[in-house]
Amino acid sequence: MRREEMRAYCLAKPGAWLDQPWEGDEVVKVGSRIFAFLGSPEGAPTVGVKCGPSREAADEWLHRHPTDARVMPYIGRSGWNTLRLDGGIDDDELIEAVDGSYDAVVAKLPRRERPTV
Repeated sequence: MRREEMRAYCLAKPGAWLDQPWEGDEVVKVGSRIFAFLGSPEGAPTVGVKCGPSREAADEWLHRHPTDARVMPYIGRSGWNTLRLDGGIDDDELIEAVDGSYDAVVAKLPRRERPTV
């Protein structure tokens, strides 16, 4: 999957919007929370997503895709992983990971920030 395709998929989610909280790095938010880290357009094509409610649950991705998934720095302990878009993870699994991250983030938003579908 190309970075542009992943970006478009993320932005098509209800209430999703693009932000650049750090110079050159793009993230996709719903409400006030990030659900996908896209990084820099010049960098490696990856997406950072919440892959489980805990580190242990998110480790399943590391076991299934040892060369294409890694623990995200700083927030990895909370179940966030970085997944390569141009590696061996199939597009359907990448979409499933984004959907799971979006759903997990929306579930934690205050009701006033949740998108209306």
